Amino acid sequence: MRFLYEKQTRKFYLFLIGFCVLQICFLGICGVFQARNVREILVERELAAASYLLEQRVPPAVVASAWNHTGATEAGKKLLQTIGHTERTQSYLFLLLEQTSVPFFLFLLSAGVIFAGILLTGTAFFLRRRERMYEEAEKVITCYGENRFGTHLPTGKTGTIYQLFSSIEQLAQSLQTKSETEQKAKEFLKEMISNISHQLKTPLAACSMYMEIIQEEPEKEEVARDFSRKSIQSLERMEQLIQSLLNMARLDTGSIVFEKRQCRIAETVEQSLCDLLERAGREGKEIRTKGTEQAVWFCDWEWTKEAIGNLVKNALDHTGTGGVISISWESSQAISCLSVKDNGCGIAEEEIHHIFKRFYRSRTPGDRQGSGLGLSLAKSIVEGQGGNLSVNSCPGEGSTFYITFLTEL
Repeated sequence: MRFLYEKQTRKFYLFLIGFCVLQICFLGICGVFQARNVREILVERELAAASYLLEQRVPPAVVASAWNHTGATEAGKKLLQTIGHTERTQSYLFLLLEQTSVPFFLFLLSAGVIFAGILLTGTAFFLRRRERMYEEAEKVITCYGENRFGTHLPTGKTGTIYQLFSSIEQLAQSLQTKSETEQKAKEFLKEMISNISHQLKTPLAACSMYMEIIQEEPEKEEVARDFSRKSIQSLERMEQLIQSLLNMARLDTGSIVFEKRQCRIAETVEQSLCDLLERAGREGKEIRTKGTEQAVWFCDWEWTKEAIGNLVKNALDHTGTGGVISISWESSQAISCLSVKDNGCGIAEEEIHHIFKRFYRSRTPGDRQGSGLGLSLAKSIVEGQGGNLSVNSCPGEGSTFYITFLTEL
């Protein structure tokens, strides 16, 4: 009886039950009136027969005994045969049945036609409503197939059909999510290709120009050496950009599994600065570190090292000659925190919420260093391990980035 869980089906089934009860009551009432009618006609026939017998001088006692007598005799049978009342002839009782049954049959036939009409009308109304529901469901499902999710199937009610609608809605939500994801992926790919082409255009043009200068003045060794160095720097920049893009793509697709373990913060910082100390010295900048050797945190050592390196590169990009980048850390029983502080140009208040976006470049005049991927990649690495990366900055005074990890799992 699970079909009764559905509201419309349950209403229609109750309608049929009510209809049948009403029909039974109606037929019972008709039977009572028919019996009363027959009884009245029989009384009238007995009254007419008794009156005739009394007119013929038959004693009242004999008449009364005749109505109460139940036995049959041969003399009685012969008398009825003599007057023509046999099984093959119509007696007054048969006439009685004809007088009462034919009108009653016609009445029941009319009533049956009326009840059948009501039943058929109710059934047609129910089936029409059900057909409309199926037609609306078909339109909605067609829209789902065309990636249009503005309309929805009715849900939240009991019944097998609504359970089916609920399952279709869940499937539609999955399709909508998948469609939105694919659309975002297409937009991201389009934006990524545009940004990559833009980022690679400058170093490629520089390399081409440097090579042309070297070819035009091969006899000037100093010029060739200088522009060869600049070409190498441009190539290194392209390599860093391509590597950052690859890492970002791997993080986005979820193909990277962070292998977290407990490691010393000092060792992580030391390894992340290997290639940056030389750059700082070349640019006339200083990198300072401060923290206890015993401090530890729980993270993926390789990827966290790259995140710290990106923060230091960002600090170097936005700090002038003579600037200082300070890296400090501390650890407690619950969490460990590392900060990268610089005394550079700082970040404007209206830009503070955008600096972690991919390819975002500061609007500060003359600030065109970097690819705009370092901070975004650092945030993805830190938050991908369950950590937190935040920033505090004041224009003209510098910026401080904070990395927070659990001390242990």
